[in-house]
Amino acid sequence: MSRNLFLCIQHEVEAYESYFIQKRDNAQKWGLSSLQKITAALRMLAYGVTADFMDEYVRIGESTAMKSLKKFVKAVVDIFSKEYLRSPNNEDIARLLANGERHGFPGMLGSIDCMHWKWKNCPVAWKGQYSGHIREPTIVLEAVASFDLWIWHAFFGLPGSNNDINVLERSPIFSELEQGRAPAVNYSINGHEYTMGYYLADGIYPKWSTFVKTIPSPRGHKHKLFAKAQEANRKDVERAFGVLQARFAIVRGPARFFHSETLQDIMKACVILHNMIVEDEQDINEAVELDYEQVNDNPTIQLSRENTNTFTEFIETHQSQTYLWDDNGYRRRSLHLNNFTNNSSAACLANKIADQLKNETCKNAFNFGSTPSTKPNVPKFDKFLHKCDIKDKHAVDGIILPVCVPRLDPIVAFSNYTKSQYAKYLKNCL
Repeated sequence: MSRNLFLCIQHEVEAYESYFIQKRDNAQKWGLSSLQKITAALRMLAYGVTADFMDEYVRIGESTAMKSLKKFVKAVVDIFSKEYLRSPNNEDIARLLANGERHGFPGMLGSIDCMHWKWKNCPVAWKGQYSGHIREPTIVLEAVASFDLWIWHAFFGLPGSNNDINVLERSPIFSELEQGRAPAVNYSINGHEYTMGYYLADGIYPKWSTFVKTIPSPRGHKHKLFAKAQEANRKDVERAFGVLQARFAIVRGPARFFHSETLQDIMKACVILHNMIVEDEQDINEAVELDYEQVNDNPTIQLSRENTNTFTEFIETHQSQTYLWDDNGYRRRSLHLNNFTNNSSAACLANKIADQLKNETCKNAFNFGSTPSTKPNVPKFDKFLHKCDIKDKHAVDGIILPVCVPRLDPIVAFSNYTKSQYAKYLKNCL
């Protein structure tokens, strides 16, 4: 949630509910501000923590945090539900239809599904009524979500023993359509005109004209293609549930309140805040619909398949770090020695030795191997030491010595020698 959106919510809630107005107590000291109370309520919604978790962060007591949460969710539902829990209007329907047609489903208004919220403190007398297939008390949320994760319909409160069909029978999702007050939905498929939109649903929903379900066990290319497209687009509501639970952990974990009315306010408030965040982020991250199936024969960007200098340097640095971590692990576990550290002089010497021997075969390069306390018999070795700013005494007792490897690479040589019998002579400075 952005800062501007938070301040907007704080301003509206403070103006609606006098409880959030900062007042003086009987000792004429200022009490808690609306920022403290609303912050405590939002943190409880976002992180799913208990009320006593707020006492140190915002200097607020447990009972005050609980009261702030209940009044905050009630105020959010009363203030914003008319705008952010509304049914789609004509402009919204036009946008949904355009997106559905782009994805191969003209007339699609979204996808529908149900989510269960576990009720930990469900009264014992109600546990049988609220326990369903998961054997624990839950409350059902029925929702309709569109491609942008906006939740257009949220019906919450039925016991968890109900399945999706039972919830649908008591849901007001088609009440406006039944009363003839729903906005017109006009589209055509294969030359046939239709005046009623539909939702993508899973297999449990009834075979109504307002639902389009997948094809179970599809056979043939046509049926498989349709099932794949339907299941891919129906995931919008599943994504919306996932984002809702990620933003507000209180609906992801078990509910700890005793009264179902409080749980309804919390769920509706979380859905409203979710839609407000979606709307607020649409301006920042404006969705750009791209048709990836269309291939441009004359692309404006020329792609290079050759390694650039920057990319090559990145790869070399990454390989060096990988070998360094590997060798340090070997030194710590097997040799009980200190870790190597990066050293530009050692890297310079290793590169120059590798360049010197890169064209040598293993048979010829073997004579260049050395033992500790002796200088490697490498041509121009003293000149390499001088160019790499290494004093001769550093090279006497364990320099980075090349090991015979095909197409000698300095990193591989360093790694192989580190794991040889002379590894303990290598110094941290190199």
